Amino acid sequence: MKEQEIVQNRSERNCVDRENMIREHVNSIVEDDFHGFLHRNCEDTEQLHEQEMSIRFASYPENEQFARMVVTAFLMDLNPTIDEMADIKTAVSEAVTNSIIHGYEGCVGQVCLTCRKRGGDITVTVCDQGRGIADVEKAREPFFTTKPEAERSGMGFSFMEAFMDEVHITSTEGRGTCVEMKKQLHLQEKE
Repeated sequence: MKEQEIVQNRSERNCVDRENMIREHVNSIVEDDFHGFLHRNCEDTEQLHEQEMSIRFASYPENEQFARMVVTAFLMDLNPTIDEMADIKTAVSEAVTNSIIHGYEGCVGQVCLTCRKRGGDITVTVCDQGRGIADVEKAREPFFTTKPEAERSGMGFSFMEAFMDEVHITSTEGRGTCVEMKKQLHLQEKE
């Protein structure tokens, strides 16, 4: 019984340590990104047509829906079609779910979501400071999952790639994963 308690305490301590490390790292990234964004946009007036928003949230499963809704609200002024919006929401859902389920594995960490729009070009980036992916190419294969016991389908990256025009994955074991997804919307006149 004592051995189980020691393992559980060690696991809880690792989650707390990881959470503190993530908080410090995300704060520095957000601050650097904010200052860089201000510098870029103040330097070139043409850049003012580009808009960007970033949020970070705890890796609780219920925040996946929150992330989809934030991206939807941010993109509404572009008047996307229902299909385009469904594609984007599905891709965001998959990327955020991967961070929550695979990146943090039951620990609470921070997920950072950034969305940029310039004309009809949109870029959505989802980053975590979780455990990272050992083999990105293997993880991209349809039906590959590291959690078959959790009834995961292994289709997350396949869905992202099917619904978005481009998907770029950067990951380092023990440091986290960043998924950048791009899509060109077909701009329509508002009625």
